[in-house]
Amino acid sequence: MMHDLIPMLISTGLGTLVGLERSAGGKPAGLRTHVLVCLGSTMFVLTAAHAWRTIGGPNLDPTRVIHGVVTGVGFLGAGAILQHRGNVFGLTTAASIWIVAAIGVAVGVHAYALASAGAVLALIVLEVFRWAERKYLPGPQGEPR
Repeated sequence: MMHDLIPMLISTGLGTLVGLERSAGGKPAGLRTHVLVCLGSTMFVLTAAHAWRTIGGPNLDPTRVIHGVVTGVGFLGAGAILQHRGNVFGLTTAASIWIVAAIGVAVGVHAYALASAGAVLALIVLEVFRWAERKYLPGPQGEPR
């Protein structure tokens, strides 16, 4: 049990970091969504490892669970994308949902350094790059932001 609890707690913590950033920006997929996606991804991978140990056999490939997570989270992210009057909204939210799933998968296979680096880099992209976009890139109509 403790062997599984540690990755679940790490996943919850890392998902919280990204989710807090999204919530602070008032995005539709915020804290709870990001934490649940990250935690759920970790649990799927941990469950696959349990299944492999319990059932085993040559036909059981635990990496197929990772493929399923990537596909399923893609559909979840697609639901966050909206188009209104020629403008597209929600792409960053969809991408942030996708990255927390990847973080959760990394935690599930006990790649904690990889998961932590992914969370830190995601936060840099979400926060620092947002600041750089506003400061250095023109707005949608070419006017300064």
